[in-house]
Amino acid sequence: MKRYRLCFLGFGNVGRALARLFVSKTAELRDNYGIEWEITGVATRRMGWRASDKAIDVATLLAGNDQTASEAGLNEWLARAKPDVVFETTSLNPETGQPAIQYLKASLQAGAHTITANKAPLVYAYDELNELALSKGKRFMFEATVLDSAPVFSLFRETLPAAKVRGFSGAFNSTTNVILETMEAGRSFAEGVKTAQELGVAETDPTHDIEGWDSIMKVCAIAHVILRAPLLPADVRREGIRSLDPATLQAARVEGKPYKLISRATVNTDGSVTASVRPEQIALTDPLGAVRGTSLAIHFELDTIPGLTITSHRPNLQSTAYGLLADFINAAADSRE
Repeated sequence: MKRYRLCFLGFGNVGRALARLFVSKTAELRDNYGIEWEITGVATRRMGWRASDKAIDVATLLAGNDQTASEAGLNEWLARAKPDVVFETTSLNPETGQPAIQYLKASLQAGAHTITANKAPLVYAYDELNELALSKGKRFMFEATVLDSAPVFSLFRETLPAAKVRGFSGAFNSTTNVILETMEAGRSFAEGVKTAQELGVAETDPTHDIEGWDSIMKVCAIAHVILRAPLLPADVRREGIRSLDPATLQAARVEGKPYKLISRATVNTDGSVTASVRPEQIALTDPLGAVRGTSLAIHFELDTIPGLTITSHRPNLQSTAYGLLADFINAAADSRE
């Protein structure tokens, strides 16, 4: 039995869902995986750098009642909390990936397995972070970054050796799915945004979703990790969904080829990658044609398998949290081998 000291960089909706999942899975982690746990550090804008030599009370954290004075900064926080594992769920910065990259580097340097739900570090620093993790004998993991908890990266890492990806397409954004379907029903763009926000899939400012930036970051993350191609956001042709109107969307649905915000990447014969994120009409017989509502999907074309589709049906905060938890369990198992 090993007791793991856990730290949370970011404690918003995803971080709180992860803490609740740890609580609900306590007995299963102990009995099936030999894992016990305690939280010794939490960092947020409101709370600052909260760290403790002893376990922090989870119920108090979840209730938002922890008013303990914060530590001075990142390095001091890590030194006091002494984490075995750091979970990073801070806000996306699609321009540089900072400060998340700095946080992840420091966590690995401190000797912690480091697990993120943030796409940008994969885009701007995947090789550096992975090499740092290997040099420290730790894991850098990120299954929650693309399809919440659906196995995309681990599928290739663990079960598809020597399979060469020729390209992929995906419906990567729940917010745009909901907006387009709301407009198909004859309602306005603004009403579509409101519906997505009420469902909890859209931010207060959904610009990154609407303009395609969230999807671009996912395309680039997959390209870096699975295709081993250094694709950057500026390399991806981008078109958001603002130009679409209810009449156009209704006509496309009647035609049997509704619009979706589709991400694509193709490996060219010279090894380069061509990628796009833009609205496309998709036939219902297409592997992505059945994706509705908040569901997400990716379809791979491989040299060994003509087509392989992974669908995450109606993912929620617990789904994202589970991706982080699964990475933790796998990292813990690897460290014991």
